[in-house]
Amino acid sequence: MFDARIRPHIDPILNHIARILHRTGVGANMLSYIGVIIAIAVSIFLVYQAYLIALFLIIINRIIDGLDGAVARMGRPTPFGGYIDSIADYIFYIVIPLGFAFAVPQNMQSAMILIASFTLTAVSFLAYAAIAERAGIKDEHQYGDKSFLYNIGLMEGGETILFFILFCIFPAYFAPLAYIFAALCGLTIIQRMVIAAKKLS
Repeated sequence: MFDARIRPHIDPILNHIARILHRTGVGANMLSYIGVIIAIAVSIFLVYQAYLIALFLIIINRIIDGLDGAVARMGRPTPFGGYIDSIADYIFYIVIPLGFAFAVPQNMQSAMILIASFTLTAVSFLAYAAIAERAGIKDEHQYGDKSFLYNIGLMEGGETILFFILFCIFPAYFAPLAYIFAALCGLTIIQRMVIAAKKLS
């Protein structure tokens, strides 16, 4: 929802760092792989209830996620790079709730519902991107040089990170926060279905 508002403020910083990384030979795919490793580390720290360390690594992971695309644009972005970036993102989104679930077994149900909502949100996002691209529909909400058609929604990357931060700051309230998050994801799915109905009919 507010990704488009914050990107103009953070992109210049990411691009500056990306230029340095590009000159030193650090590739975009390498950053995506590092992001996956950090995401797995986050889940491990969550299992052991080291929430502040997990929070720090979540922020680092998201910085790296922003940098991999910026580094790719310094050279020649490839479809495979976009594919790897998407896979890395969804690994990150899934392992965070899993970490809280294994840390406190009572969180298992809310974590599974949240993961299910992530999955359906991803399907609503990627299915629209694939079908709209084949239909020749132009992207009206392009955030940078994405590898796919971007469909806006109530819950996007910025909102997701906000909830993950809240999970780490208030771990005792993970379950109610997760249910709220899942409900908002449900609204996002409905929103995207309405957009798809208008543009694909």
